[in-house]
Amino acid sequence: MTGLAGSGIVLASNSASRKAMLNAAGIAFEAQAADIDERALETEMMDAEPAEIAQALAAAKASAVASERPGELVLGSDSLVEVGGQRFDKPASRADAAEHLRFFSGKVMTLHSAAALARGDRVCWVGSDFARLRFRELSEEFIESYLAEEWPAVSYCVGVFRIEGPGVQLFENIAGDQFTVLGMPMLQVLGALRDEGALPS
Repeated sequence: MTGLAGSGIVLASNSASRKAMLNAAGIAFEAQAADIDERALETEMMDAEPAEIAQALAAAKASAVASERPGELVLGSDSLVEVGGQRFDKPASRADAAEHLRFFSGKVMTLHSAAALARGDRVCWVGSDFARLRFRELSEEFIESYLAEEWPAVSYCVGVFRIEGPGVQLFENIAGDQFTVLGMPMLQVLGALRDEGALPS
């Protein structure tokens, strides 16, 4: 494929928001989820900074798929959230999601989104960005009605929200790039794709 879409890449994810970002930007891609043990890597790096962990996970995902797709350029991405000095993974259940939201209420979340490109056995590029999102005070009534509408869709979302949907109602203000909030530092990714020759410069 030619033009703005470039030569095409492989997205190491089935994330709906990341697919939507690439589609909206006119990037030709195939999606193949990476088979890695994310929790094991997080445990290994438990003393590292959140941004470093997000970058390592993005690189691991890209590398895992690149090893199965020789010669193809693979994009991996990951997001990690920190609230009140604690890191949070995707909720394990609806009850877990409600507990997360109760803890988040009135606090500031730092959301780290990272991306990496890999080809063969080499990681070509890694980048990341962060955003800060202030939760408003959330009532029990709101949490229950929110999850009644958004569960199980937000079970796949670190932070228990889709900012492009009803999740926007969780926040008082947001400081950061919209793409980072959606789960990928898209402008950095586009620059890296151009550097790798996957997009016209």
